[in-house]
Amino acid sequence: MNANLFALFETRFPADRTACCIETHDGLYYSWDDLDRATAKLANLLTGLGLPEGARVAVQVEKSPEALFLYLATLRAGYVYLPLNTAYQEAEIDYFVGNAEPSVVVCSSKNFAWVSKVAFRHGTSYVFTLDEDRSGSLLSRAAARPDTFETVPRADGDLAAILYTSGTTGRSKGAMLTHGNLASNAQTLHEYWGWRSDDVLLHMLPIFHVHGLFVASHGALLAGAKMIWAPRLDMAQVLKFLPRSTVMMGVPTYYVRMLQESRFDDDTCRRMRLFVSGSAPLLLETFEEFRKRTGHTILERYGMSETVMLVSNPYDSALGERIGGTVGMPLPGVSVRVVDGEGKPSAIGEIGNIEVRGPNVFKGYWRMPEKTREEFTADGWFKTGDVGRYGGAIVSQAGERAVPGNYVTIVGRSKDLIISGGYNVYPKEIESFIDEMPGVAESAVIGVPHADFGEAVVAVVVKKPGVELDEGELIGTLKGRIANFKVPKRVHVVDELPRNTMGKVQKNVLRQQFAAL
Repeated sequence: MNANLFALFETRFPADRTACCIETHDGLYYSWDDLDRATAKLANLLTGLGLPEGARVAVQVEKSPEALFLYLATLRAGYVYLPLNTAYQEAEIDYFVGNAEPSVVVCSSKNFAWVSKVAFRHGTSYVFTLDEDRSGSLLSRAAARPDTFETVPRADGDLAAILYTSGTTGRSKGAMLTHGNLASNAQTLHEYWGWRSDDVLLHMLPIFHVHGLFVASHGALLAGAKMIWAPRLDMAQVLKFLPRSTVMMGVPTYYVRMLQESRFDDDTCRRMRLFVSGSAPLLLETFEEFRKRTGHTILERYGMSETVMLVSNPYDSALGERIGGTVGMPLPGVSVRVVDGEGKPSAIGEIGNIEVRGPNVFKGYWRMPEKTREEFTADGWFKTGDVGRYGGAIVSQAGERAVPGNYVTIVGRSKDLIISGGYNVYPKEIESFIDEMPGVAESAVIGVPHADFGEAVVAVVVKKPGVELDEGELIGTLKGRIANFKVPKRVHVVDELPRNTMGKVQKNVLRQQFAAL
């Protein structure tokens, strides 16, 4: 049996291949036949380049159906897909390309000049362009290729994608996900969330990370269900397309913005059966207000780049209710444990470190065998770096309620990770850029509560003696070097950073100090 993930999707295409697979926000329709032929042409192009076994295809392009087809074609051709956030700047792309050594890089036409220089400097053989208006050299080259392709056989353990993530120290790490990892998770969510062939997914998420590319897209593809495809959250499009949709996935910011729209109500959601929220904590206030406004209870879940989805509130009420402030129960086939600092199981209600294992857990970090060993326990559990508990209680304005002992609540992150608007922000990376700036002695980057983004990035900077630092200039310089979602919303200049007796910066003190911003 061919374990290639695309081969699994092929078995779930609807019998009527002329049916609509993707409808775009601007009125285009793509049938399942269109998907099959387009991915065949792109797969033929890739295989015709004579790429080595296991070649990586790095992609930094705006969201479009063609960008999704490129991902699927890469799988179909047996290569490894490497999605890159469209906000990444040259210094970041230079690291990713240098580390992953892709054979092919695909970028937007507007970035071709600098991306191609970076790519060729690191030995990449081919650089193509792909734009959201269906133009670019990639599609031009693929147009003449045959529109049939025999999906390349792959085993469960063969690499399908590399997603770059990070910790609080060092540069980003490439999480290696296999065909088996992605297939097992997609099949589990298909059953657990009750996907149907007549579902219509409103897809407004980016497709360069787990949530939009894997969880949302895989769900619709595996169900043979239609997607309504929009480049980003836009309330005019929500009001237009949500009445025709049955499933929507978003980060908490999406639901906050929807509730700010007076025309958004229960009638807008008349066909909906499932709203999913993830990638950042959903405030209880948002959870309750959404239920009051629409009659729908948002389903919160928990996952990581290294594992895809791990835990979910139930879709089926027979399994339990959806409890705000929790991420629900471990998915079928996934094991989740909470342990203390010595690795001993924490009691119900006690906070500890979250460790996981299952067929969805990644293969390891790209070219980092020592780091991979560090992140797994001796008995094979992956250390997520997140802190949480089973059971306990949730406190809200309505009072305190007990949480069942099989429900997981995420309390915090042991690695200082900041999640802003659903995007992961790693303080150490931003600090490394700030510390290089003239007049800066040192810096500490923290996350502070933000009603819209969940957390906002804030930098606390110590200046060198006799130097004056300007907040606007520092932020302006960073905007030219790193992705905008990583750029601090505020920069505070201080005389010194708080430290413990070992000399380590006490970020918890800084978070308390600036929490009211």
